[in-house]
Formats: sequence, C-alpha cells, structure tokens
Amino acid sequence: MIGTAAMPEAEAITFRNVSKVFGGVHALDAVDFSVGAGEVHCLAGENGCGKSTLIKIITGVYQPEAGAQMQLFGQALPQITPTLARKAGIAVIWQDLALFAEMTVAENIAFETMLGNRPRRVNYAAMRAKAQAALDRLDVTLDLDARLGTLPIAQRQVVAIARALVSDARLIFMDEPTASLTQSETDALLAVVRTLSMRGVAVVFVSHRLAEVLEISARVTVLRDGKLVGVYPTAGMTQSRLTELMTGKTFDQVVAARDTLANPVVLQVENLSRRGEFADVSFSLRAGEVLGLTGLIGAGRTELGHALFGMTRPDAGVLHLNGRPVSLRSNREAVAQGIAYVSEDRLALGLIQPQSIADNTVLSVLRKVTGRTGLLAADRQRDLVAHWIAELAVKIGQPEDAVSTLSGGNQQRVVLAKWLATEPKVLILDSPTVGVDVGARAGIFRIVRALADKGLAILLISDEVTEAHMNADRILHMAGGRIVGEYDPRQTSIAALEAAVYA
Repeated sequence: MIGTAAMPEAEAITFRNVSKVFGGVHALDAVDFSVGAGEVHCLAGENGCGKSTLIKIITGVYQPEAGAQMQLFGQALPQITPTLARKAGIAVIWQDLALFAEMTVAENIAFETMLGNRPRRVNYAAMRAKAQAALDRLDVTLDLDARLGTLPIAQRQVVAIARALVSDARLIFMDEPTASLTQSETDALLAVVRTLSMRGVAVVFVSHRLAEVLEISARVTVLRDGKLVGVYPTAGMTQSRLTELMTGKTFDQVVAARDTLANPVVLQVENLSRRGEFADVSFSLRAGEVLGLTGLIGAGRTELGHALFGMTRPDAGVLHLNGRPVSLRSNREAVAQGIAYVSEDRLALGLIQPQSIADNTVLSVLRKVTGRTGLLAADRQRDLVAHWIAELAVKIGQPEDAVSTLSGGNQQRVVLAKWLATEPKVLILDSPTVGVDVGARAGIFRIVRALADKGLAILLISDEVTEAHMNADRILHMAGGRIVGEYDPRQTSIAALEAAVYA
C-alpha cells in the first residue's frame, strides 16, 4: 500500500509515472516523486533501488521512458536537459563533492560564475563577494583564501552547498552528506540544511543514517526494486519501520553480545603508543569475540588499526599474538602472522575497481593459486573464488565481471573474502558498513557473527555507536588517542553509550 503524507503548500518539482529501462531491466517503474518549495525531503531505499537513476532523470542526465509527466517549479516540460535543470535551479552534491583541493574556498564557490564565452581576466573581487554572499546565506564563516584541501570534510560540504547557492539553486540533492562526519559535524551540517529550508531552498536528503533522516526531513519517499513503496511523514516514523519499508523485511534489533571471558586470548595489546596518534592503549581480544572500538572520527581508531596491521610502527608498547610477542614491520608480516585488515576506504584501499571479482578475491593469496611455474593456476583460482562467493553469499553475475559492477554490500563481501582466504586468526574491520545500505549491513553482520562463532577474533572499529552496541560482545571507547571506557552492551543502553561518546 502506498503511504500518504501531507503535501506542502507549493511544489518545487513534480514527476509522475517515471520509468527507466536499462537492457530490459526496470531501474524505475512508474514512480511518482514530488518535493515542496523549501521542504527537506528524504529519498530512501537500499542500494540499487533506483535513487540515483531518479536523480539523474530529474537533472536531465537520463531521459525517462514515454509517458512520464515532469514539472519544474510550475512549468510542465516534455524533456529535461542538464543545462535546463541547472538554469531552473536544481543542483546535486554527490558524495565525492567534485571540488578542487588546490583552489581556494572562494574559487571553489564562485569561479564558475566568472566563466564566459571568451577568455578574460578573472575579477577576484567579484568572485570573493559572491562567495561571501553565499556563505552569509548559510550563516557560516569560512576563510575565503584557505585552500580547500586544508579544510575538514564538514567544511568542504558547506563549500559545495555554497557553490550551489551561487548558481541560484532552488532545489539541492545531497547524496550521503554525513557519511564521513562526526556527530558534531553532522549537527552543524543539519543546521545548515535547516537554514536553507527556512530561506526557501528545498533539499532532498539521501542517507543510510536513518536517525538523521528522521530528524531533518518532513517527508520520506521510499523506493524498493525500482518501484515506489510510498511517501510518508517522518513524524511518528521509527528507524525499524523505515527499514522494513526499504527492505520489505524485518530485522531483529537485539543486542548480540555474549560472554567470551572463558575464551583464550588471541591478541594482547600492552601500552601501545604512536606519537600524535594514540597513547598507552591496552586491551585483550579473545577467540570468538567481537570487540567493538568506537569513538568520534579523529579519536585514533583507524590509526590504531593501521599499527595493529603493520602499516605503521608504534613508538612504544608490545603486541602478543597467541601468547608470543610480535613486532610487525609491514602489513606483509601482519598477514603472515595471521592478522587481516578490512579498510574503511573500500574503493581506494580495499579493492581494485577495474579488475575482476575473481582477481580481487585472490589478491592476498596469490601463492595459493599459482602453479609450479609461478603462473596463475586457473582451476585453483576458480575453486577458491567459488568457495568464498558461496560461503559469503556474494551476489554476482560472473566472477570475471569487474568488481565495480557490484553493489556496495557485495563489494564489501568480496573484501571480506579476500582477507578470509588468508585464514587469519585476527580480523580487523574498520567501519565495514560505510556506504552500505541497511539490508546489506544486516547481512554483513550475520557473516561477522558466524565468523566469531567459528572462533575468529574480530576487532570491530566503528564511529556508529548503535552499530557497535548491537554487534559487539564488548565495547571500548576511544577518545583523544586513548581508551577511556569499556562497556558491556548487555548492561549499557545505547543512550548511555552515546552520551559518553558524544559528550
């Protein structure tokens, strides 16, 4: 049944009966979508549900199938082009922001307005004035002369929004704008979004973080498998109900923690320090345990993970693996000792996107799949890949397909397969669900729990407190490069843990 929600008094855009077919597959099937003037609206759904396709139709990148009815700011249009959409006031801020790191804040915001049909000298005073006016509209102060590359990601988001305002945007799509932000940075960005709304600019928010979706949006449009599930008011909506609408499934929201104190210690960390990153870190990790490590971005969590995997060398402290002291001079030595690391940056560090699913899967165990000549043995590779694709239920076309063709959740399973093929004793998962939708997240954590049940020791690094609370047996809180608290999820509420982390 299609949900209903109170409509805003005036609509910025209205799209009816929008369909799009790629190679016989319906990416969108008779979808309706509308956004009110000044409304903050959420577009929700799992990866592959059609969100990006719909945005590209609205912005003129794709043309819909015959029968679609499209209206921009009160004007019915038979066709929309990127130029027309831009002139009408529609802007998209994609997750990668598409900014220039070596240019200044002012240049990134306003340089495009200085372009003309003929070469001319840049009027820097006018450019700075336009950039400052855009920031003023957002009630934000930034150094106009600062190089963008020196700014934190949260301020770069603001620069991207200001750039849209310089182009007179009346509707801004934001794709996963808070994926890399701390809670305080997220709060600041949401304040900017509210400011936009109060000043008549509509915002469509696309995010896998359902709590912020419900906090910031007035309505949510839910897509599933290219079809419209419904349009719902966010007032009274819960995360669990929204998850059900997005996936068509129910998920048990129960704490998975178990008592693992009787299990043998696999990894013992004693007073590990690295100047400027972390200090006096001590903890134990047991066989079959999922140990959560949470804290704000910048707390030193990823830096600690790099040291445990031999990517950096600590200045002080000792590591014991199965009771033996180890000194890791490289990640190769870490792998040889039985430690595997799944990076938070799946695209840059976890996978080689143009290469095949099969090649990515065996990348860390090439010696296992080479013959006597030292060349790749096709049968060994085929058997190993088939095993892990089945073991982790990776949804693929063919193993020879580029790994970039997979959804975020399935790409992450390929990363897991790559490292599990090394038969590790310790698995470090650094933010394993970044960019992964809610349904795929549940599948990944079912795999994590199954691995722990088989005795694998797992360190789960996450800045999402709820994720750590629901999936870890024990939780360490890291702040300022130090372990400042330890919690049992069975005895600590999410609210209490969040209060400690976000204090």
